[in-house]
Amino acid sequence: MPAAGGFDKGNGKGYPGKLTPFVTVTCIVAAMGGLIFGYDIGISGGVTSMPSFLKRFFPSVYRKQQANSSTNQYCQYNSETLTLFTSSLYLAALLSSLVASSVTRKFGRKKSMLFGGVLFFAGALINGFAQGVWMLIVGRLLLGFGIGFANQSVPLYLSEMAPYKYRGALNIGFQLSITIGILIANVLNYFFAKIKGGWGWRLSLGGAMVPALIITIGSLVLPDTPNSMIERGQRDEAREKLRKIRGVNDVDEEFNDLVAASEASKQVEHPWGNLLKRKYRPHLTMAILIPFFQQLTGINVIMFYAPVLFNTIGFGNDASLMSAVITGLVNACATLVSIYGVDKWGRRSLFLEGGTQMLICQAIVAACIGAKFGVDGNPGELPKWYAVVVVLFICLYVAAFAWSWGPLGWLVPSEIFPLEIRSAAQSVNVSVNMAFTFVVAQIFLNMLCHLKFGLFIFFAFFVLVMSIFIFFFLPETNGIPIEEMGQVWKNHWFWSRYVGEDDFVSNAPSQLVVVVLLRLYFVSAGGKSTAAAVLRIAAAASAAGGATIAAQVQ
Repeated sequence: MPAAGGFDKGNGKGYPGKLTPFVTVTCIVAAMGGLIFGYDIGISGGVTSMPSFLKRFFPSVYRKQQANSSTNQYCQYNSETLTLFTSSLYLAALLSSLVASSVTRKFGRKKSMLFGGVLFFAGALINGFAQGVWMLIVGRLLLGFGIGFANQSVPLYLSEMAPYKYRGALNIGFQLSITIGILIANVLNYFFAKIKGGWGWRLSLGGAMVPALIITIGSLVLPDTPNSMIERGQRDEAREKLRKIRGVNDVDEEFNDLVAASEASKQVEHPWGNLLKRKYRPHLTMAILIPFFQQLTGINVIMFYAPVLFNTIGFGNDASLMSAVITGLVNACATLVSIYGVDKWGRRSLFLEGGTQMLICQAIVAACIGAKFGVDGNPGELPKWYAVVVVLFICLYVAAFAWSWGPLGWLVPSEIFPLEIRSAAQSVNVSVNMAFTFVVAQIFLNMLCHLKFGLFIFFAFFVLVMSIFIFFFLPETNGIPIEEMGQVWKNHWFWSRYVGEDDFVSNAPSQLVVVVLLRLYFVSAGGKSTAAAVLRIAAAASAAGGATIAAQVQ
């Protein structure tokens, strides 16, 4: 029996190919889809700490903010309307990700990215010119629709386009662009807040049009993935595209596996219902629990409300925005660690190290805030060393997330789904992510008011639970071709009871015999096939399975 985590990688199958400049540039452009998500995460927390923005749209919060500092600091931002402004986006993203599944499957990954960019642009335009709360909410809903489409399609695009040996690093480009978006938003908030006249928030919100244009234009120039082209019947074009992105002519084995997966997916009439089948139990579990746990690390609390949080624990407006810039910079730099190490050290080791580091940091931050603020929220005079300690451990916490649960929360689900359920399962993944992002964003300020420093203990508990889950139930997926991922579940100590030997079959000896006999028939009939050709086709059939017979005997 394998170790608890299931380290056995299956049949060790690999495809020829290299990391070409074409696929590198393509994946970088596609990964820019994360900018819209990151920019929004960073910008929303910044503008909600700007007095001019609060005074115009949320006057009750503004009055609390300007009140005497002896009032309860934990509760100064507690407003249902303010949290609705932040969280409404994620409710819209939840709904659009369900629709995006059908768009991605029928029209390809590119079209889904295009819709996402256009919707996000419209939302940014409305928010930039907002005259009332209702315009802010409508704009946020359109932003959410755009994010739902982009988050559904971009991780799939990257996983399908990248060579399997580099899939982790290229896929994490999506998370890197999210962190860059957060950083840019934090920097812009800092400078826009200084604009005289108090209209800098319009530039912050309207600035989202720039990342929207990047993903919109990018979706128009990007090539489609071979998987998507095969799925829509464009097999000849898909073969040529696969040769171009792999940089080699010998792509028959990978192409035939993609065709086999496509043929299997076409037999599935109801992919949503198919998710409930026993053999997809591990996939569905990961599609639900990984995004669920990702949100309950507490990271979005830090990123949404970093300026608000720092303001709450005693920083001034400018200082709180600068602290958010610092955490944003740490977030982006630490993601580079994950890009470097994910294909060297594996997914599990990063998950577990990051979880341990986050747990320690959250416990220390809870102790620091509890010691100074107590339960009444009146800290008195805060020394500079205290502020340095809090920011330091929040930065260490952000760094741990940025090289573990941040990128891997998108990478692992996008690489484990078979083609026949890939779009539907990715929609479940995004929907769960957005649902719990909405819940956390909606209740965070209320929880901060009532749980006080215990809020960090609350999230620390879930970090402990999720680390235990990863240790026992997530197999290592590093270095496994995406169409061969079924083997890792068969060899896992727990999931093997749900995935049988006949599920996700990649070898078919009996069908190999059929192919060889057909070829021998052509030889005896005067065809041009040779014994060497028979051996080559036999090897290909053995690797690719029975669904490739038609392709091999043509």
